[in-house]
Amino acid sequence: MNKFDAYTDRVVDFAGKVGGAVKDHIPDHAMRWIETGAAIGAVKTGSRVARTFVKRNPAIAVAAVAGAGLLWYAARRRAKRIQAEEGETIDGESRRVASIRHG
Repeated sequence: MNKFDAYTDRVVDFAGKVGGAVKDHIPDHAMRWIETGAAIGAVKTGSRVARTFVKRNPAIAVAAVAGAGLLWYAARRRAKRIQAEEGETIDGESRRVASIRHG
């Protein structure tokens, strides 16, 4: 282990202690504000990256949206089918109607 590894370990330990002390002394509502600010920053950055990606690759973006729509539709149909198999639908009566060919 050289000097730089020892310094790195010490800095990491110190940062952990400082972060724990700061977190203990900040009120809960302030931590919620900080978390909210971090979430808003993440959303802004993500939207900026997504906008740039869509501008550069519109075909891929359209394909991704279409794929997501197909997955949603398939999941919805599967959920309805499972619900029907489990008998959660409204009971009703049905009768077979014979087809008659005229002419």
